[in-house]
Amino acid sequence: MKKLLSFLKDYKKESILAPLFKMLEALFELFVPLVMKKIIDVGIANKDTPYIVRMCLLMVALGIIGLVCSLTAQFFAAKAAVGCSTKLRHALFAHIQGLTYTEIDDLGTSTMITRMTSDINQVQSGINMVLRLFMRSPFIVFGAMIMAFTIDVKAALVFVVTIPVLSVIVFGIMMITMPMFKKVQKGLDRVLGKTRENLTGVRVIRAFAKEQEEIKEFGEGNEALTKLQMSVGRISALTNPLTYIVVNLSIAALIWIGALRVDVGIITQGAVIALVNYMSQILVELVKLANLIVTITKALACAGRIEKVFEIVPGMVYGDVAEYKKKQSALEEKISGKKDAAPVYAVEFRNVGLTYRGAGAESLVGLNLKVKPGETIGIIGGTGSGKTSVINLIPRYYDATEGEVLVDGINVKDYPMEALRDKIGMVMQKAVLFKGTIRENLLWGRSDATDEEMFEALEIAQAKEFVETKDGRLSAPITQGGKNLSGGQKQRLTIARALVRKPEILVLDDSASALDYATDAKLRRALREMKEKLTVFIVSQRAASIMHADQIVVLDDGRVAGIGKHEELLVNCEVYKEIYYSQFKKEEGKGA
Repeated sequence: MKKLLSFLKDYKKESILAPLFKMLEALFELFVPLVMKKIIDVGIANKDTPYIVRMCLLMVALGIIGLVCSLTAQFFAAKAAVGCSTKLRHALFAHIQGLTYTEIDDLGTSTMITRMTSDINQVQSGINMVLRLFMRSPFIVFGAMIMAFTIDVKAALVFVVTIPVLSVIVFGIMMITMPMFKKVQKGLDRVLGKTRENLTGVRVIRAFAKEQEEIKEFGEGNEALTKLQMSVGRISALTNPLTYIVVNLSIAALIWIGALRVDVGIITQGAVIALVNYMSQILVELVKLANLIVTITKALACAGRIEKVFEIVPGMVYGDVAEYKKKQSALEEKISGKKDAAPVYAVEFRNVGLTYRGAGAESLVGLNLKVKPGETIGIIGGTGSGKTSVINLIPRYYDATEGEVLVDGINVKDYPMEALRDKIGMVMQKAVLFKGTIRENLLWGRSDATDEEMFEALEIAQAKEFVETKDGRLSAPITQGGKNLSGGQKQRLTIARALVRKPEILVLDDSASALDYATDAKLRRALREMKEKLTVFIVSQRAASIMHADQIVVLDDGRVAGIGKHEELLVNCEVYKEIYYSQFKKEEGKGA
């Protein structure tokens, strides 16, 4: 909680002024029944119209001053609450961006979105309500009771009995309903989760004609949530009738006791009216306080969920820039100083193993691979064989649990994050584009890229032709997720985005799966003919996509089944032969 409270440090002034002005408003509110007493006892009793007018003007003045104090308090409370939540949201987003894939996998995307939106909104409401009401409501309750004692001690004893009874009713109902409200929130989470799932997968649902089943399932979840909300609502609805019964009985008692004491001349009629007004004020404030405590409880629960995210320490520590430059300089001196120095490989895997957190078995075991600059490496294997795991180790999305991965002769763990990622152009298995224009999406590769460089990248990626046919060309709009493009167009644009970066290493993680064989072949030819000789990793299920690579790595259940050229593997590697001949006839294989 200290972490979250630290965001209020910049709003100390607002955090003090907001409750202070609310207390002033409450103070003026406590004077109103006394003014009413004067109007009745002096003005009306003596038929003194000017006095009544003066007292009415005083009451209006108290109301206006109270309103100004209330608005001022609201301004400062809102400023503190919104400012704090804004900083909190920025800090949480930055923290999540610093987490590794492993930690993000553990947390889950939906949970992080909920904590950044709904949970922070609840914290914001909690801060706002606390600054406005946390001191005001108790002040009014005890202030009204004290003011009642100044009017008449015996009549004020009714307050001593009423306040505890009202407190038991209000807070008792609150204690019963709070756990139920938590169940309602969980039910709401389930309904929202189902809604999000249906909206995301609407095309799949329609493709398999599952609309009616999904509607039925949603209806059942919604019905369960409705019943739970109705149960909570019925109990919560008892608050008003029970409290009003107690208050009305208390008012009746006050009037009865007051009438007897007025009859003997101990107190005045105006004093009885003032006591009744104080009782009404206490009722309103107790109900407000109960609602405030519910809000605070929700806010504290949400704050705890947010705090848990902040408590997650990123598992990866990146190298220091100065240390990295020293190692880079030392390596360059070593190479330049010796003619027979060992070659520096673009990428090198040294006995690499990888086990995902919580996994029952290793995803990679004993991978050894040396890749020279400018080479093309093909990676092939069955589903779940570890192909993506291999290439995820290069930009250090995950850390090898055994062995080490080197890029340009330096361990990836010694690189600053920016230095490592600048060397690599990554094209993910799933083509992801963002809402905007084609130009804006390509600029993700390099923010200062020119239109000429973008068109050059589009030409290599075989995307220039369809981009030029669109209205606005580079300014053509792209919807969220690129849903106004075909699968092949999305993949080609993501390849172009990586090429705009002008990387030293290009990783294509099954990123040409939606391309036809002819376009795929053109793409590979264009990559080979580039002026800058890139080191290319091609992950593919197609043997045709990787058969011309300088080296082919064949994986089988996380283990290396073979490394070599196409012709060698057809002779020596059973796994590769099985994959290849499942896609080509044996006669074609012999002539390959």
